[in-house]
Amino acid sequence: MMKSTDTHNDIKEVNLAYLMLAQSMVRSDRESAIFRLGISQEIADILDHLTPGQILKMASSDMLLCSFRFEDTLLLNLLANHERERGVGHIHAAILAAGKPVETLS
Repeated sequence: MMKSTDTHNDIKEVNLAYLMLAQSMVRSDRESAIFRLGISQEIADILDHLTPGQILKMASSDMLLCSFRFEDTLLLNLLANHERERGVGHIHAAILAAGKPVETLS
């Protein structure tokens, strides 16, 4: 059975990897990152300006910072489809994801 400490460490690792990847994506191709991450311009600005220390502090949270866009069963099924026409499913999933609201700060 997984210990609470193990879970917390795993969450920290995922958070750190996500924040570093998201910041890198925003810095290299902002518009693509906004689309792929499902974030707003405001969140992209914040990610772009985070210092390494701020990223480490945020990553140490016991709360998962990234969110999965699997609320939509159709989207999930399209992404998980292992049939021959997989490319078409991924394109359709991208179109559906593009229509979803982006994450914003409240």
